[in-house]
Amino acid sequence: MAVVIRLQRVGKPKHPHFRIVAIEKRYGPRGAPLEILGSYDPKAEKLKDKLHLKEERLKHWLGVGAVPSETMGSLLKASKLKKE
Repeated sequence: MAVVIRLQRVGKPKHPHFRIVAIEKRYGPRGAPLEILGSYDPKAEKLKDKLHLKEERLKHWLGVGAVPSETMGSLLKASKLKKE
């Protein structure tokens, strides 16, 4: 089971809002996630308002081998969360 941490769009047209999910790689963009790890609002002013994470669960998934997508990797780097 290859698990990735990625964004899943749930917003309206022209008003994007994303869930941060742990999901199997073979599931499509509308697939059921294994766990919802937070949310991302790209229209917010500050990074702390844009990104809301369940840090403990995120670290758990990274610890068991889940790989963040390219976009999630850059968001995690910006929020100073890294794989430990």
